Amino acid sequence: MLSSINDRRHDFGSMSSPPPLPEIVLIASPDGPLTAYDPYSGTVLARFNGSRCPRNGIAIVGKDLFAVSHVSPETGAGSVRFYYWWSPSCTQNVPLPEPVAPLAATVDGSYLFAGGISGRIHAVSVPSGVVIRSFSAHEKPVTCFARNFDGSLILSGSDDGTIAVLPIFLLLDASFDTESRYSNFNRLIGHESSVTGLTAGIGSSGSIMISSSLDWTCKIWSLVSGIHLQTVKFPSPVWCTALDPSETELYASGTDGVIYKRRLKVATRKQVAKGGETVVWGGVHGGGVVAMEMLNYGRTLLTVCENGGICVWEVEGGKMISGFGEKIGGVSGVVVARGGGGFGKRGEWGGYWGGKELGKAVTAVAEMEEVLKVVAEDRRRAISNLESAIEMNERLLKLMLREAKTIAKFDQSNRNINILNNK
Repeated sequence: MLSSINDRRHDFGSMSSPPPLPEIVLIASPDGPLTAYDPYSGTVLARFNGSRCPRNGIAIVGKDLFAVSHVSPETGAGSVRFYYWWSPSCTQNVPLPEPVAPLAATVDGSYLFAGGISGRIHAVSVPSGVVIRSFSAHEKPVTCFARNFDGSLILSGSDDGTIAVLPIFLLLDASFDTESRYSNFNRLIGHESSVTGLTAGIGSSGSIMISSSLDWTCKIWSLVSGIHLQTVKFPSPVWCTALDPSETELYASGTDGVIYKRRLKVATRKQVAKGGETVVWGGVHGGGVVAMEMLNYGRTLLTVCENGGICVWEVEGGKMISGFGEKIGGVSGVVVARGGGGFGKRGEWGGYWGGKELGKAVTAVAEMEEVLKVVAEDRRRAISNLESAIEMNERLLKLMLREAKTIAKFDQSNRNINILNNK
């Protein structure tokens, strides 16, 4: 299975590059199951029990876990559910102080950040699930997260149109007072409407950041300085963006379902005056595009429609390579997992790229889990039976003591009567 995925990946481009990491696309729905796809064949690789997931409420957490925001339909309470790749069910549900939507994790998966409807961000320790701190980042609900390339910054967007650039080491430093020093955060007044998505380039000091919004614009920023570099206006509200590895091509789409390719760095003054060239790819989606991801080292673009349809595009020529997906009530989150981890029903598929050995290991883990469940259930029953036996013995002892006392009293009475008779 691994070799077939890699073979298909090489078919999408011939440029020299490191050995490709297999990529898995995981899609969340607010009312349905979580579904994992092979983006090159459209094959459904696994399904996971669904969560009531709001927009952008899904994140990869380290190598073995992913997390999904959940809002209780009964109480409206917020929580985060953690899943192992090899298990179809939620393994842990962590309650949070408020309903949350977007999620982002540190590179090593030790901490998860959850954006709340109050504008606060909650830092959760993994796997303990302890909320180690909460801090204000925006005045309205947090709508989206992104992490910069080296994992040192968390970028957050909000319904209030602002963007916050947050150093992770400060957020996890217990001595850092986020409330009193909030102004020290790089807070950008970005848009006139809700920020729908954030994308960071792969560079370091010279990297750029793209923000998209319902105000029909994308804005390009210097990530380090926070300087606004350019505003790009589109024909409709923008839901999502992607950036090629060279940071020269911007891809954007939104409510009209059309893919826009925008050149950011241009050669001539005439092109600069026009703000760069925009190329339109055909609107093949049956609705708005809610997510897009770069695959295969920037050679391939994956777009996801709000109704569950998925398209894979060849970046160089703008040709749609394949289309697949399932009609669902809505798409609330899309993430791409690259390298590490594995899943499959009882390990039958053998994980992303773990092959038969990982498949055996996953199967062994699943079987061990079943054995432990049986052992735990047997232990629980044994303890329950023992407790019942002890309780029954205590009752019998009480009855025996009561009878013994009654017999002793009766014998004493008889002895007293015999003594009186003898007198």
